[in-house]
Amino acid sequence: KHPLEKFIYCPCCGDSQFVVNNASSKRCEVCGFVYYFNPRAAVVAVIRDEKGRLLVARRAHEPAKGTFDLPGGFTECGETAEQSLCREVMEETGITIQSARYLFSEPNIYPYSGMDIHTMDLFFEVVVDSSVAYCSNDDVASLQWIQLENIQPEDFGLCSIRRGIVRLLKDFL
Repeated sequence: KHPLEKFIYCPCCGDSQFVVNNASSKRCEVCGFVYYFNPRAAVVAVIRDEKGRLLVARRAHEPAKGTFDLPGGFTECGETAEQSLCREVMEETGITIQSARYLFSEPNIYPYSGMDIHTMDLFFEVVVDSSVAYCSNDDVASLQWIQLENIQPEDFGLCSIRRGIVRLLKDFL
């Protein structure tokens, strides 16, 4: 189901003549208000060390609870992608990012509260020293370093992260 199906009444005037305008929007036939449902921005940290390892998280909650993931999450209003990346990495790993390099993006559909939230996941490379202190927090059950050659894409539960891992392995190996 498309997320816009959940919106029955115009959020401006409350009328029920809130109809499909196009694939990403609905329009009110009474007041003319148009609501666009665009993808939410999310950030993904590809944290590597000088030993050729990747810091991998295990998801503590649904969706895909118990599967591998990379640290990251949704951007907040007023944040840049880089600020969001720093905040999410700190929340989930305790690591303070000194610098990050944008790599690529992947679209995703993230099931949440009975809706499929369309996202645009922005992948950033973060290089840290292997002695950096880290701890699993927030929605991360555990963290571990894995050698790139031992990474298996099918162990990652979210589709966009799995596709990103495939791209990363082609670039880094």
